[in-house]
Amino acid sequence: MGEETEKKMVGKVLHYFTNINVGIIGLSDKLKVGNKILIEGSTTSFQQKVKSMQIEHEDVEEAEAGDEIGLKVKERVREGDSVYKIE
Repeated sequence: MGEETEKKMVGKVLHYFTNINVGIIGLSDKLKVGNKILIEGSTTSFQQKVKSMQIEHEDVEEAEAGDEIGLKVKERVREGDSVYKIE
């Protein structure tokens, strides 16, 4: 039995740029640099820490619901994958 982690949906992957390993995430909730996230989809499942994110090519420390952010991801993500903030 693993430790129970709290996960809260914060967005969906809208696009993925293969050449630069950046996912575009449409946020439905707040996200900050330093948060730990889980990205899940039919063939995607990994966790990582948010090291940096951008809105319109500008680095931001946090983003709100409704924002579209660029996020460097350590593995391939796919359109429609769910992004969760985990505690």
